[in-house]
Amino acid sequence: MTLKQLQNLTEIDQDITDNNYGTYYDKRSLDQLLKYGFILLDKPPGPTSHETVAWLKRILKIPKAGHSGTLDPQVSGVLPMGLGDGTKALEVLLYGPKEYHALGRLHSLPSKEKLKKVLEEFTGEIYQKPPQRSAVLRQTRTRTIYELELLEQKERLLLLRILCEAGTYIRKLIYDIGEILGPGATMIELRRTRVHQFTENSHLVTLHELANAYSLWTEKKDDSKLLELIRPIEHVLSELKSVVIRDSAVDALCHGAQLAIPGVLQVSPNLKKDDLVAIYTQKGEVVALAKSLLSEADIKENTKGYAFETKRIIMAPSTYPKRWHSKQSTNK
Repeated sequence: MTLKQLQNLTEIDQDITDNNYGTYYDKRSLDQLLKYGFILLDKPPGPTSHETVAWLKRILKIPKAGHSGTLDPQVSGVLPMGLGDGTKALEVLLYGPKEYHALGRLHSLPSKEKLKKVLEEFTGEIYQKPPQRSAVLRQTRTRTIYELELLEQKERLLLLRILCEAGTYIRKLIYDIGEILGPGATMIELRRTRVHQFTENSHLVTLHELANAYSLWTEKKDDSKLLELIRPIEHVLSELKSVVIRDSAVDALCHGAQLAIPGVLQVSPNLKKDDLVAIYTQKGEVVALAKSLLSEADIKENTKGYAFETKRIIMAPSTYPKRWHSKQSTNK
């Protein structure tokens, strides 16, 4: 959660937070970031995305890490990586658009007019069947190409910028463009330049930079470089609507409880029923992802009832003290 997000929230009630529990999300120690952190990696061509995760875990000596949006071995570019329980938040990036820069070779040289017309035909909603080597069922499906721009052409070589819906196969897109043009086309090189809100200008990190920063920490006890490279996992959730809750409600959510109206302190303006939201502590730490059961107006008008349905718990239990009672203990 950013300061701007906090300032724009609608206040439902007021409360104070206990500084003996939790940590302000932007004040985490390095050890805490290794459990609730996020790295925007610049994946090199060569390794698979899973191999890249394995290398990252080996470099940082952590047991758990994960990536969002698989890249083929020879594809480079933006690969979001979650550390520890931060991996649970990465799924939200799958809903956003992706951008690629692709170098393709046409098997013959079409006229500029014909090429322009065909590229326009592939802008918007298209039909696409996944390639034979893919992780999904090979059924024809629709995908949206938001922008398809010819950046440069040198005879039969094309440099394209593609902004598209997640799940679009760029190699297949270029193949299909070649089929419509006539003799065919082949993708030579591909780089992903955007995942949801993150772009190449969002300070990408290389594995070499991580390795050097980790060595600086272990050998000279200097964690400054690692603290620059690893960000709080909350940055991943910046595009979601936000909910801030009382300290007393945190541990209950961490144990799978649903969030009732009395536990809510602030919500994003124009919150609607069925919105996917990120639930935060008053220190800005993400607790869980949830679906809104009520609108902003409904929450303001009522004093009881469930307001959010927990979908994904991110914070570890017992980070905040237990201040709730189970039905079983109540009946004793």
